[in-house]
Amino acid sequence: MTVNSTIFWNNKGGTGKTSLAFQAITTFAHLNQSKRILVIDVCPQANLSELLLGGLEGNGSDNLLKVQGRTPRATVGGYFQSRLPSPYSFGSIPVGDYLVVPSQYNSLIPGNIVLLAGDPLLELQANSMSTLANNQIPGTDTWVKIVSWLKDFISETKSAYDYIFTDANPSFSIYTQVAMAAANRVVLPVMADDSSRRAIQNAFSLIYGLKLPSEIYAQHMFATRMDQGRLPLPKAHLVVKNRITQYMGSASGYRAILDSIDRDIDSIIRENPDLITFGSLDEGVLEIRDFQTTGVVAFARGTPFFALKPGKRSVGGRRVAIDGNQIRDRNIEIVKLAMLLK
Repeated sequence: MTVNSTIFWNNKGGTGKTSLAFQAITTFAHLNQSKRILVIDVCPQANLSELLLGGLEGNGSDNLLKVQGRTPRATVGGYFQSRLPSPYSFGSIPVGDYLVVPSQYNSLIPGNIVLLAGDPLLELQANSMSTLANNQIPGTDTWVKIVSWLKDFISETKSAYDYIFTDANPSFSIYTQVAMAAANRVVLPVMADDSSRRAIQNAFSLIYGLKLPSEIYAQHMFATRMDQGRLPLPKAHLVVKNRITQYMGSASGYRAILDSIDRDIDSIIRENPDLITFGSLDEGVLEIRDFQTTGVVAFARGTPFFALKPGKRSVGGRRVAIDGNQIRDRNIEIVKLAMLLK
């Protein structure tokens, strides 16, 4: 049976991707406590890892440094470092050495989550990985070998996990391609601005080669190289319109952009149904309101919404009050998202 491996990604920053991923993944784990979940943070900033390990107020940064300081380095960068000496063969790497259990650092995180943490080393490793991917070796598709590094990791551990979730940064650099190649579903968070509309178009161009500006790019595009290497492309699973509170209301100019995003997605449903897992806008598009103060407190403290209690909390040395109704409303929305990840 194929393990569902879902990546949260958009090539535009500022869409709230990591905050959505944190709340959705932890809620999914909370709702499915019998399921074993692997979280992979393929981002140099490692924000998702820091949230899982405690957030600002829960020593998440210090805990992340401890994880990065282990021997071997218990991060995605540590695993990639182990691949560099023999990049085109997996060998016998003890993948479990690179994993941590966030609940051992942050008691609010469900115990069925295991983490391959993010690492700033990714930026330093990217040049070496790209060079290795473009080497010319007769009989070896070097690009496929490099972008399969996380697929190798998952293959080695797939019997241990029921679901895999990955957070990747907005770039489409080599390490993002490695993450994309290891996924079979993509969640695309967007906002109600025109740059987000273009970001959806760009995402489908980068992943699937749709509407390329010139055919000269076709031979180098991700989809072509995946096809040549007989690797399956992930399918778009959800488009999440995030932080839409300020865009609500029929008179809002932003509603026109939200509607245009729907038209673009509807066009993909009709013209490229093989690239998506859903058959209608109702199935594949979800709206999430802005998390507001509830989100600020939750992320500062590395707290899933289901574990957040009303009252005053310390955030950055200040006392911030959160309302029980806000917590309930935010949790209801995130539960809807989490249920669509099954």
